[in-house]
Order: sequence, then structure tokens, then C-alpha cells
Amino acid sequence: MTELTGRHLIAGEWAEGGSPFQSDPVTGPALTVLSGVKAEVDAAMTAAEAAFETYGWTTRDERAAFLEAIADEIEARGDSLTAMGSAETGLPEGRLEGERGRTTGQLRLFASHIRDGAYLDRRHDAALPDRQPLPRPDLRSVQRPIGPVGIFGASNFPLAFSTAGGDTAAALAAGCPVVYKGHPGHPGTGEIVADAIRAAIEKTGMPKGVFALIQSNTNAAGEALVTHPLTRAVGFTGSFRGGKALFDLAMSRPEPIPFFGELGSINPIFVLPAAAEARAGAIGTAWAGSLTMGVGQFCTNPGVLIVEDTAADALLDAAEAALAAVAPQPMLTTGGAKGYRGGVDRLAGMDAVRTRLRHDCDGRKGAPALFDVTGDDWLANADLADEVFGPSGIVIRVSGPGQMRDIARALHGQLTATLQMDDGDLDVARPLMPLLERKVGRILVNGYPTGVEVADAMVHGGPYPASTNFGATSVGTMAIRRFLRPVCYQNMPDALLPFDLRG
Repeated sequence: MTELTGRHLIAGEWAEGGSPFQSDPVTGPALTVLSGVKAEVDAAMTAAEAAFETYGWTTRDERAAFLEAIADEIEARGDSLTAMGSAETGLPEGRLEGERGRTTGQLRLFASHIRDGAYLDRRHDAALPDRQPLPRPDLRSVQRPIGPVGIFGASNFPLAFSTAGGDTAAALAAGCPVVYKGHPGHPGTGEIVADAIRAAIEKTGMPKGVFALIQSNTNAAGEALVTHPLTRAVGFTGSFRGGKALFDLAMSRPEPIPFFGELGSINPIFVLPAAAEARAGAIGTAWAGSLTMGVGQFCTNPGVLIVEDTAADALLDAAEAALAAVAPQPMLTTGGAKGYRGGVDRLAGMDAVRTRLRHDCDGRKGAPALFDVTGDDWLANADLADEVFGPSGIVIRVSGPGQMRDIARALHGQLTATLQMDDGDLDVARPLMPLLERKVGRILVNGYPTGVEVADAMVHGGPYPASTNFGATSVGTMAIRRFLRPVCYQNMPDALLPFDLRG
């Protein structure tokens, strides 16, 4: 691809439609991009439905080869992706190169996963014609793709959670066409990846409607995607407010559809007494590093730390020193930076909250902030548990293990929770475990949650409001389950069965 078009990719062609908008890059010239609306979504979804009639019945080897071809084409555009992604988001080149590797790795992991076939959960109850008092028919079941899926790009991962990211990879692996709504924060990056998918479609002979990119900087395209009658499910990563509005739309349709939304999390860290006594300062310093990674713009950012009051000062002093050395940095979008500063101002204005560190900055930049509060005040004020998306952290000073458990009970659903603990903390940790298992999708010990391994056992999801479906994950091979449904075939001739049930 030599020149960006600013257009949509629909049925394998770069298409016009909608009013133009200007992108907002950190560096370099703005791009003129068309903002699609209902007509573009309808054209893309109609093409996706037509593609499903063949793509949904491709073999696992054919789909695996397609996923691998997408990975190859992304790698072939590596330099241009890094340059464009850095200009649009301000992310450093090393971070983007690592994210590109994660993106291609996810695609290849799903290719391997579907070739293995275990995800199909194939079952067969052979016929028992002589059974009394009634014979049993021959019954076979298998997981089948659900149809066209709508995917929303995430602001904080322009590659791994966007155009060809985990949601798209899982849906395509399952046999579902994808209509992808691009994120306006990185439209150039999205178009380059979409072109890689277009090239892979041509290379492998897949139906052209199997993937579409709809560029947009308004809510209209997203609403049209969720409410379109051909959309069978939606994958979303973003803010609670935006995700909740789309979730409500999905539920209010004449035919409600699954909405797999990841909506936010404060990812609490519990520092248990023995660990706090032995290494409070080291924990404070490491926590500060996790808080500021990527300017705090990870969904797993550990925004809350719980520690006994007797060790809180040593931890806070170390965290404050580490955070004070971090200069203001560009955030992913101007709107995101404004929202972050508003969250910091809200905390700083609360009587119960003590401000330890706060920088003034404007425009697109965000700077670290640090606060502390007593356990009693935290439990008395539910607003303190609202996510602040950026490099802000709050320490909760608790009176002892009993109040730690009270805070665990009061948590809303989270993506992660972490136990910082030493051998002497087992008796404190044990009663926390049943509380945390009900609240989170992933529990860590002596680590930090910023960093999600793409693997078979990974769970990246959690009870509401961390995500809208507590039984789903958006990272790891179990993510494919979101876009499948079981179908049973009774007394079916082999020639009419799906390929995966024949023989």
C-alpha cells in the first residue's frame, strides 16, 4: 500500500461514504478520513452475510491459512505501521513493535488452535435402535460459527485490540465474517492493517465480504453496527459509559444479541502484612512503574493499592519518589487526556482524600497523580472506586486484614486482583481468595497486572462492570467461544454434516 485513502474497506474495495474529518496525530500531518454512517455499515454487513454462506463452511485448515496470511501481510507492512502508529498515538516505536508481534502471534495462535480442533467440543451419542421402551436416535453435536460479528477498535491498543486484534482473530478463526468500526484515534494505522487483511483475502481466495473496515468519528456508525439486523454478536473494548450505551442497544433490539464488552477496571493490589513489613518501599516503587506504563492507559492498570496503615507511609514515600521522576507524556487522544485530568481533579477535590502528588499539564499530556484514603472513607464513598484511566493511583490505608476483606467484598467486578505476599501471609491470603474469585477474572501473586499473556489459560474478563459477560475472555484461545454456538444433528447423513463431524 503506497498511499492512504481515508476510505472504508467494503466487499474488498476502498469505498467512499460519509462526511470527512481530520485525524488528530501527536506528530506529522493530519489525515482526511471519511466518517461512515448507517449506509456504509449496511453495505458492509450485507456483504458479510453473503460471505458467511461460504466462509462459515470453510475448513479449519483453510481458515488457519487465512489467519497466517494476515499475519504475514502485517509483518510485510511493519515499518509503515510503526511509523504511522507512533505518529497517531505517541506510543514509542518499541512498544508498537512489541504490539505488532503480539498481534501476529495471536493470529498464528488461533490458526494452531483451530487446526487442533479441540475447541469444537464434538460429541456423538450413537443410535440405539433396540433400546426399550423407546429407541435412541443418532445424535451428533459440534460448535458452529454464529454469523457476522461487529468489532470496535480500542484506543489504547492500535494493533493488538484493533483492526486485526484479538476479537477479529477469534471471530475469523470461528468462521465468522467481521465488520470492524475503526477507532478515530488511529485511522491511518487501521487502514494499513485493513489493507493487509484485504491482501490476505485475495491471496487465500476468501470471499471479499469476510472483512470490512468502517472509519468513523461519530457514534452513529457504532449504533448502526450494534442494531443492524444481520449482526450476530459484538466485541467492544472501551469506556464504561460508551460500552454500557452500546450494551443497552444490543439488549433492546427486537432480537437481542451477545455484547462482549470490556468496560473498565481498577485492578486492586492487596499488600499483605508480611510482604509490607519486608518490602513496602520496593512494592511502592514497582507499583509506580506499573501505574505509569503506557501513560497508565492499560485496562489492567492497577489504580488502587490496599495496605495496612502501619506500612502505608513507607510504601507511599517510595511510590511518590518514583512517580515524581516521570514527566508528563502524550496520551492516546486529546479527549482521553481531558478525561484523565478530570478524574484527577475529582479525587483531589474530595475532602476524604489526601493528595500526595499532582502535576498541572494541559493539551494532550497526562502526568502521574498519587492519593491516599482511609479504609473507612473508601468504604463510605462508592465514587472512589470509579476508574481514572491514566497514571493515577490511590492507596487505601486499612486497619488490618479484616478491613482488607471488607474492601474485597465491596469491590465491583474487576479484570484482575493481585496479592503481594510472603510465606508468612498464607493465613491472611486464604480467606481473601473466595472473595476475590467472585470479583475478578485473573488473580496474580507477586506480580503486576499490566501485561496480559496471550495463551490458552488466560482469562481477560470479569464480572460486570469489568465486562458485560462474566463467562467470556477477550484474550487467549478461549476467546473463540464467544462466536460459536452448539448445534445438534439427529439422524443426519454424513454428506450433510459439517466437515468436522463427518466420518
